Amino acid sequence: MNKDLHICGIGHALVDIEFTINEQQFAPLGLKKGSMALVSPQEQSATITSLQAHHPHRSSGGSAANTIIAIGQFGGKAAYKTILGNDDMGLFYADEFRQLSIHLEAEIIPNSITGTCLVLITPDAERTMLTDLGVNSSYNKDHLVIETISRSEWLYAEGYRITESGGAAAVLEAVKIAKQHDTKIAFTFSDTFVVEVFKDRVLEILHYTDMIFCNAAEACAFSEMYNEQDAFEYLKTVCTHVVMTRGNQGAYIHYDGKDISIPAYPTIPIDTTGAGDMFAGGFLYGITNGYTVEHAGHLGSYAASKIVSQYGARLKSSASDIKKEVFSLLQH
Repeated sequence: MNKDLHICGIGHALVDIEFTINEQQFAPLGLKKGSMALVSPQEQSATITSLQAHHPHRSSGGSAANTIIAIGQFGGKAAYKTILGNDDMGLFYADEFRQLSIHLEAEIIPNSITGTCLVLITPDAERTMLTDLGVNSSYNKDHLVIETISRSEWLYAEGYRITESGGAAAVLEAVKIAKQHDTKIAFTFSDTFVVEVFKDRVLEILHYTDMIFCNAAEACAFSEMYNEQDAFEYLKTVCTHVVMTRGNQGAYIHYDGKDISIPAYPTIPIDTTGAGDMFAGGFLYGITNGYTVEHAGHLGSYAASKIVSQYGARLKSSASDIKKEVFSLLQH
């Protein structure tokens, strides 16, 4: 079949509800700074109510969704597979994807609520997340569309999706379908708790995977090593291609047998939400649109620096300008 899509993502559909607060407002909440916790609708609502004096910013999200949206912003041809609730949040989510010209395969489930992620951003640029998965918890392999996977050059699956048994079965089925149709597979670890709590599921997915995306903390958690260089070397024995981001230290990439170190670009951090997702988006856009691996890595790093210098995971700078700026930087 003709591969007319660059990337097909599979992951959660979450409407991000972002609040910018100070340390004095954060402390009484009793949350672990920088963490992501799954909570009930009641718990999430109670926290939102306590912050009602603030005005939140709302955007469609989810880890893999952020990456797919980034690819779309750069001009790539992308699709996203998920499910939505039959509510205003679901309508908001679907409408934003339509505006971005991304092919969204999201069945609307009757009598259900769309997942939401409460994002608390503190002055140190950390983001602490309280996630109500909503209808996402019922995602299963019946929601897959084989044709979309077969039309894609790459399938990109998020680790968060395998935290429910139905979602894990769906991702496993998706990667098997991808293998049958010569669609390459990329898997992002998403969070340290994913590789620690669900390591057996991760290993099963990695059996089919062509590329791993992770940050240094996730790499260390998965490899059970304390040194990030050792963790990177270990991942190279597990998967053909590895992209490991290192925050303000840049990234290590292992691709086609070669190691490349990508620098971080200077920035003043405001909000780290979506930085890793953006790096993956820039990199995947690059390798599916004729860029060298090094050029793709620089695009991911430069775009990630733009994301952490603003609020929210959606690129506010011109994506075409960013592509030109990276190309210009690499010419010097």
